[in-house]
This record gives sequence, C-alpha cells and structure tokens, in this order.
Amino acid sequence: MKNKPSILVFASGTKTGGGSGFETLVRASRTRPPVLDAWICGVVTNYFDGGVWQRAHALGIPALYWAGPYQAQGYRNFVRYFDADYVMLSGWLKLVSGLDPARTINIHPGPLPRFGGPNLYGHFVHEAVMAAYQRGEVTHSAVTMHFVDEVYDRGPVFFALPVPIEPGDTPETLAAKVNRAEHEWQPRVLNYVANGEVRLAGQEVAYATEELKSLLMPEARSFYHSERSERP
Repeated sequence: MKNKPSILVFASGTKTGGGSGFETLVRASRTRPPVLDAWICGVVTNYFDGGVWQRAHALGIPALYWAGPYQAQGYRNFVRYFDADYVMLSGWLKLVSGLDPARTINIHPGPLPRFGGPNLYGHFVHEAVMAAYQRGEVTHSAVTMHFVDEVYDRGPVFFALPVPIEPGDTPETLAAKVNRAEHEWQPRVLNYVANGEVRLAGQEVAYATEELKSLLMPEARSFYHSERSERP
C-alpha cells in the first residue's frame, strides 16, 4: 500500500454517532479513479464502540481507542504504529502536540481565526457565526483547512471556502450547509496535500500552481480581509 501516501485519521464523533467526515474520506479513496489518491491506514477515536468506531468496523478500517492523556508522545506513537505519512483531524476535539505541522491537517467548520479556538467547535461555531451575522458583522461562514501547530486552530490556512448565510438560516441550517461543503471538499483538498501540490514551507503555504492557489483561497481571502476590517 506504500505506493500511495498513507493517512491516519483522528476523529472523535460521539458515543452514538458522528464520523461522517471520516467515512467520506474512506469512500473517496475507493472511487475509480480515486478522489483521494491515498490510503486511509487507520482511525483513532476517543469513544470506544462509538460512532467512529462503528463506521470503521463497517468500512474495514483499523480503529484504535484512545482514552488519553492526549500528549505529544501518544500522538507520535500512533503515527509510528500506523506508519502514517499524514495525519488528518476530522472532528477531533483534543489539542494536538508533538506532530510535524507540515504533515498534520485539520478541518474547521467556520472562518478562522475569528471563529476558532478551544471553545469554538461543532455547533458552538455555527451559533457564534449566526450571532455575528445577526449583528451585521459577517455575510458568510466557511469551511477551512489548515496545517496544525500546538495551538487550537492557529496553523497556516491553505483552504477556505465561503458558505453564504441566508436571512432565514439558523445555526442548524447553517451547520447542514457547512457539513455538505465539508464532505464535498475535504477529500479533494486533502488529496492536494497528500500528493505534494499544497505544502507548508516554513510558516508559508506553497501551492504547485497559481491556478491551484486561486481555486483554494482567493475568494475566501477577500472575504476574510473585509471581515477583519469591520471588526472593532
């Protein structure tokens, strides 16, 4: 299998559900031709027999349960055990440390940096974005992917897709729209990283072509810059 890059997924899910992003990655790696031209070598979850665990079993993907402590050596041990080239955090709610930022990727369901940090995940992000929308401060949410350092949601962003907010939206309807966009784009964007077309060079993101950079970032950059300019 090492003729393709290998990806280890960390996904929390819940005791009874979750893990749809993880399943999307697996299925994208199995299409012909593959949307994600890589091998999902395993998944780590912090809920034994939870939603992620159940999906992994159904998909035939090795799954390991991790009760913590969530420290650097533990992360490195899992990467070594699976011989993973990359780590994808897909709904993983624990702080990550000890891994190579250039090979560790997170997906976040809102605009960064404003709607990120230790207390902004899942529905909390959508509630905060909708509150800002109601105050006239933003017009969009976003799906964001970034390289991971040892601070929540701080690493360099390499993909940001604006998700428009409609007047009748609620946190729940916005969550559904963001989730659909995540499932559509996460495998495609991860494929660019896993196959070297998007990479971290120092603290800067390098793209294989200007066309790829334009695909993944320019509208979102314009949105973020205008959104920041409106902040007090």
